Amino acid sequence: MSQVILIRPGCTDFDEQQRIQGGLDLPLSPKGREQMTRLLGELASQEFDIVYASPTEPSLGTARQLASARGVPVKCLDGLENVNQGLWQGLQLEELKRKHPKVYKQWQDSPACICPPGGESLSEAFERVRKALERPLRKKSRMAIVAADPLAGLIAAVVNGTAPALVSPICTGVCGTWVTLGAVKESDSSTEIPALVLAAARAT
Repeated sequence: MSQVILIRPGCTDFDEQQRIQGGLDLPLSPKGREQMTRLLGELASQEFDIVYASPTEPSLGTARQLASARGVPVKCLDGLENVNQGLWQGLQLEELKRKHPKVYKQWQDSPACICPPGGESLSEAFERVRKALERPLRKKSRMAIVAADPLAGLIAAVVNGTAPALVSPICTGVCGTWVTLGAVKESDSSTEIPALVLAAARAT
């Protein structure tokens, strides 16, 4: 069995400005650094054997501190990059909504089916994340995975065995939080017990 602790790092300036961050690698904002300090304290009693992280400064920095405090390895997984939002990256949500109201509504209603120009759909990203986690989830270990939304929502969907259509394509406003997703069967990488409901990942 594997147990997964999913950790969302602190926020960036883009998160606070409600800009689409996508695959951009931005540092934590002052608020995000405060969130990370609090997060590390909350996780002090949690034990795990390895920490996986997406290759961004907020996620990797948080992962390294968690791993260092426990003497466990930290690893960036190929395929665990955040969702590529293409030409929408850097835009404020209200700006996208104002300029492209129909596409924005479709993106909110059916996020798995909409692909930003020059980017990837949630369905494509979900498949990439599923392949990246396939081997780690088959190991008998307690792992932490550090990733920001919407990647964090996709990771939860993979572990929970739910559809990417339930994942919000944007940051859900739950930066600097963590959740235990539950036990994962070694045989098929599906959850043995229901994990927490993806209410946070579905918030907009």
